[in-house]
Amino acid sequence: MTDATSAKSAPRPHHWRRDVIELAALFTAVAVADAIANLIGHQPDGPYLLIASAVALTATAAFHTWWARRHSHAPPPPEATVTGPDAAGEETGPAAAPTGVPAPAAAPGETVLWRMRTTVRDAPGSLAALCTVLARHGIDILTLQTHPLAQGTVDEFLLRVPASLPPQQLTHAVSAAGGSSTWTERADAHDLVDAPTRVLGLATRTALDAAELPLALRQLLGRCTIHSLPAVSVTGRATGETAPVEGVLEETVMRLRDPSGGVITVERPHLPFTPTEFARARALVELDARLGPRVPRGEQVLTLPEGNEITVRRADRADLEAAVAMHGRCSEQTLRLRYHGPVREADRYLDHLLSPRFGRTLAVQTASGRLVALGHLLWDGDETEVALLVEDEWQRRGIGSELLARLVAMAGEAGCESVYAVTQASNTGMVAAMRALSLPLDYQIEEGTLVITARLASIPAPSLPPLPPYEQAER
Repeated sequence: MTDATSAKSAPRPHHWRRDVIELAALFTAVAVADAIANLIGHQPDGPYLLIASAVALTATAAFHTWWARRHSHAPPPPEATVTGPDAAGEETGPAAAPTGVPAPAAAPGETVLWRMRTTVRDAPGSLAALCTVLARHGIDILTLQTHPLAQGTVDEFLLRVPASLPPQQLTHAVSAAGGSSTWTERADAHDLVDAPTRVLGLATRTALDAAELPLALRQLLGRCTIHSLPAVSVTGRATGETAPVEGVLEETVMRLRDPSGGVITVERPHLPFTPTEFARARALVELDARLGPRVPRGEQVLTLPEGNEITVRRADRADLEAAVAMHGRCSEQTLRLRYHGPVREADRYLDHLLSPRFGRTLAVQTASGRLVALGHLLWDGDETEVALLVEDEWQRRGIGSELLARLVAMAGEAGCESVYAVTQASNTGMVAAMRALSLPLDYQIEEGTLVITARLASIPAPSLPPLPPYEQAER
């Protein structure tokens, strides 16, 4: 039996003092009434005054009875609890529900996680009204972040919503409560981490690896498109791309100065950036600039089927000279299959590919230290490209498949939904390596160019290839 039920069924104590007082008041009233009747009854208008007094007393008694039943004898309302944030945006425990708003019953069935962002007026009670509407729909507020603006406040929620509630109904309810520019997106368990912890984790990843900066920005800002525009193009021409040190925020576009030169452009057409998000992104870029170039130095030694040992490791611009030398040992056919045409000024092109700002590169070297293969994972806006180059003498030994599996694992770890490779239909080695991933593949052929896309999102994490070598213990 609950406490509320016990309180309703328990007998109430009899207050005898109140009865004595009421009886004394009654006798006093009768005595006063008799004295007034004797005094007024002998006057010319006495009967009319007595009738008016009787009506007034009757009305007073009726009002007293109504008032007593409404307030003095009404049982107290049962307490209700609503879990959610307070007006300051902090997580709170149980709180009393507003008067007249019953506590929402537990929603039967399954629930789903939603991220919701809406703009409310910067006035007392605006957030409370929004939380009340969410409570009426049985929605549990898990986290809340506030982003103050010049006019209004952007509130970002992580919600546990009944699966039966359509997102359109949720948006309509929020709009009715005063929310505007409402945006919703499905979330997952990774979003349950609070904002400070998530930002610190992204800062740690950025500090360990310069190639993590674009990925950290994407995870920090949600669904967005990131482009790294170099100050000098591959052909050596100045691109004219620049940005002030403090960066530029223009509604749905932010431009940040790249520490390695050029500009990092972040676009999110469906949702304007807030000053808080801009400040966080700028802080990550500043951290990257202060730490300078850095690449994890872990490596792993593998044994090929014929018994030769090779080492797989991360590569960067420090490997430019060795990479150019490897290109010089490759045949024209191999280079044409990799670059889809003749390669001029390979040093400029490789300097771009080896930059951690544009992606990650794995290098394969022999026991003597000779570089014989390169594998690139390139960030291309919303998409991710993989590319391989294996020296002719070391082809058909499984090196390409090993590199590709590791690159795809790195893409899966970075949260990419798919990777694609641009090659030619005659490049049977690359086609075979993509098929060996055992992932769903999409093929698209245009004028002799073959684009193979491997979809990672539909594959559980344990089915992905093993983690890249730099995650292993450093030798």
